[in-house]
Amino acid sequence: MPAQTPLTIPGSRFTRADEGRINERILARRVTADYRRVEGASVKMTARFHSAEAKRLFVRMFATLQLNTHFISVIARAGADHEEIARIEATLRQLLEEAIQGLDQAIDGAEALFQAHGIRQTATYDAQPLEVEVPVLSSFGRRYLEVLGRLDRIMPMLQTLEIHDVISVRELDAQRAALKRQGRGIAIAARGYANLLRRRMNALASGHAGAERPALPDAAPPAAVAVLPAPEETRAAAAAPEDDTAVPDAQAPQGDAEALAPTR
Repeated sequence: MPAQTPLTIPGSRFTRADEGRINERILARRVTADYRRVEGASVKMTARFHSAEAKRLFVRMFATLQLNTHFISVIARAGADHEEIARIEATLRQLLEEAIQGLDQAIDGAEALFQAHGIRQTATYDAQPLEVEVPVLSSFGRRYLEVLGRLDRIMPMLQTLEIHDVISVRELDAQRAALKRQGRGIAIAARGYANLLRRRMNALASGHAGAERPALPDAAPPAAVAVLPAPEETRAAAAAPEDDTAVPDAQAPQGDAEALAPTR
């Protein structure tokens, strides 16, 4: 009798890789950022992401954050109050630091649960990683890449904990949604500040500046990120539904764009 071909199990070592088709679909939604107006130098860095969440957040938000923080720190500085610019920059740096600290705490919490439950292997992705070279214009862009890198690290850890029944599917979704919201919130806050400054500069240029000009908020609200609970608290944790509101793809800032004004 002829030898039978062994069956392959999805996800096993016998399964052929996707050969980058998933990344092609993700990149197809990307609007090429227009960096031609940026006259400053940039450091070319390689961004590499494995998780679907980090890939999509990078494609949709990285250029948005970069171009809007460049507008705030460089272009708007020529026509806006320098103290207000400094206050906005300090707020954005605070949001970046809070996101990094929250992700570090989530990673530490996941590692503690791994150790408590004897888990030694983290889930991996069969899809190829997304690897691209990007121009980093400022420390804001570099720190945002650090946020995305930590997000990329925690996502398979959360999936592993759900696979081993350490956390529930609902808790997994709540953690994933909270972490994604915080990553999106930083870029959206930068866009909101840039749009407020842009409207103010347009008003000054047209001679309509005065008491009616919009006040810049003190700070954008940081999105609360629930740190992974200790093992005994895991089952009692309440999970909020995931917020999957669509966010526009990255694009060059436009003068007539609708401002998403961050408020307290």
